Parts: sequence; structure tokens; C-alpha cells
Amino acid sequence: MLKKRIIPCLDIKDGRTVKGINFVDIKDAGDPIELAKKYVEQGADELVFLDITATVEKRKTLLKLVSQIAKEINIPFTVGGGINSVQDVANLIQAGADKVSLNSSIVKTPSLITEIANEFGSQCIVAAIDTNFIGNEWKVFTHGGRTETSLKTIEWAKKLENLGAGEILLTSMTSDGTKAGFSLQITNEVAKNINIPVIASGGAGEMKHFKTVFEKTEATGALAASIFHFGEVTIPDLKNYLIEQQIPIRK
Repeated sequence: MLKKRIIPCLDIKDGRTVKGINFVDIKDAGDPIELAKKYVEQGADELVFLDITATVEKRKTLLKLVSQIAKEINIPFTVGGGINSVQDVANLIQAGADKVSLNSSIVKTPSLITEIANEFGSQCIVAAIDTNFIGNEWKVFTHGGRTETSLKTIEWAKKLENLGAGEILLTSMTSDGTKAGFSLQITNEVAKNINIPVIASGGAGEMKHFKTVFEKTEATGALAASIFHFGEVTIPDLKNYLIEQQIPIRK
């Protein structure tokens, strides 16, 4: 069995780490470089950096900040936000990213996944799906959750795998920032229907939620932000708890 991964997420706006509820009500959560260093020291398995307004503001992600963080960490580092071309990916990898996360650009141009996979390998591509339960079904959203699409979440996840994505980052907008727990049903449906790893995102509020998402779904990673940023849960405590609960995790 694959060992489960604990992944803190740095949502970046104006060079600062921020966190919202249901993708709105954004508040400051600290300096991203200091947080990144803290998470490495605490034993995070990976780190995700999402420039949450790059696409909306039609600009590239913050290369200088990516480079500063990459110099301070030694764990897999995924960067997303404003990536629209193979060259954008090359620039981020040169700045120190190990993987890139794409959402809006691949909804607009799905073939971009295949282009990036051909150039850098599928292991480099984390296809992000922001999903919300609308009209009795789970739909895909873009532009930081602002734009509804006609895409159905499970069908889209299958297509992303076929195009060459190496992993899916699935964020439930209905759960995001609520601390009420991950959206188990859609997470498991996506994970069961594809053969690449799925990271569950949106809703972590306590240690039990990680146990539940790993027991009730086939997700191989769980991502959280505010509970780590504000010290409500520490990664060492979480890992010790999961070990006690017989969840296979990386120590």
C-alpha cells in the first residue's frame, strides 16, 4: 500500500500566505518562506504553493518567491498559478519547483498537459480540480473558483489522466476552509475511477478528518492550510496520531 502523504499548502496573494473560507473571506496567514521552513522541520511530505490570483490577474506566478522558498526546502515542491505554456513550466522548474499544478489553463487548452508531459514527464504534472456541488452534480470550476464550467468532475479527472497528468489535486469548494472535514464522496469517486494518485483538499479541521479521508477514500495524500498555518494542528502530532490509528504514513 502507498504510504499516505501530509501536504501543507501555501495560498499566496501579494507575496503573503493567505487563507479563505469557500474560496472567499481571505485573511493573512504569514510569511511563506518562514512557513515553508517550518513545515520542512516538522516533517511535511511535500509542499504546495498556489499563487491564487495569478490567473485572475492575468500574470505569471511569482518566480522570485518560488526560488526563495525552493532554496530553503528539501521536500517535493509543487507550484501553481498562472501557468499557460511549456515555457512557464520550464521557468518554474528552473526556479526550483519539482512539480507544477494546472487548472484554468488546461480546461481552456487540454492538450497543454500532453505537451508538458512530453517535455518533462507526467510525474511533473499535478492537475488541479476545483469542484463544487451544483444542480445535483459535481462540476469543475476555474479562475480560483470564480468560473463555473460545463465539465463534470469525474469525467474530467479521467480525461486528465488520459492526457498525461501524473496526479490529481482535488479541492472541494463546498468544504474549503470550513474545517468540517474533507468531501469524502467525491474524493472517493474520483480516486476509484482513475489510476493516478489523488490528493484530497478542502475541509481539514482536526486530526480525525485525515484519518477519515484515508480510511474512507482511496486518496493517497491530504492537503491542508489554515490548521497548520495557525498552529491548530502540528504535523508531528498529526503523524503520531495517524501512526496510532494504523494509517500507513511516511515518518
